[in-house]
Amino acid sequence: MSVNMNGVGYNPAVQTASAAQYAQKANAVESAEAQEAQAEKKQVDAYETAEKQEQVSYKPNTELVNQLKADLEQQKARFLTTVKDMLSKQGITVAEGDGIWKQIASGNFQVDDETRAAAQQSISEDGYWGVTQTSERFIKYAKALTGGDPAKAEEMREAFKKGYAEAEKAWGGALPELSQKTYDATMKLFDDWANEANA
Repeated sequence: MSVNMNGVGYNPAVQTASAAQYAQKANAVESAEAQEAQAEKKQVDAYETAEKQEQVSYKPNTELVNQLKADLEQQKARFLTTVKDMLSKQGITVAEGDGIWKQIASGNFQVDDETRAAAQQSISEDGYWGVTQTSERFIKYAKALTGGDPAKAEEMREAFKKGYAEAEKAWGGALPELSQKTYDATMKLFDDWANEANA
């Protein structure tokens, strides 16, 4: 017995078209669901990023600032005492304030071997007044003042530049090569710090 499928509404062309339409609708639904899921994920990621940023708290480290200041004052006082003692032995009287810097800049004095050795050690690569330690100290101080906020790096850089210009004024002109190298090294560290904002 043969069955006439056309008589019961079976049409292969219609069924194929219906299946294709169903597949398109299913794909459209899946695509819409995927886009919706992706949009939701972006919202969640954005929320989590904002939440993390809120959790990062840039608070000044007052304790470290005070420690760095005290250490610097101690080292500076030690240096100035050594220089004044050396100059006084040569009968050279130095005016208070910036007078000692101008006297050092003039070069009108003799340096004994002991003082020279101590000075060379202090400005060596590993020395307190050397390029590495001094530039790192500037950045450590700037970060302590700002809590390490990279958004404040440029503000701190400008403060450093201003301080450097004041030091040149006290010196009576361009600072020695060591200071210029320290300036360059410090600028590089400011760049690194500022770039943390984009990391």
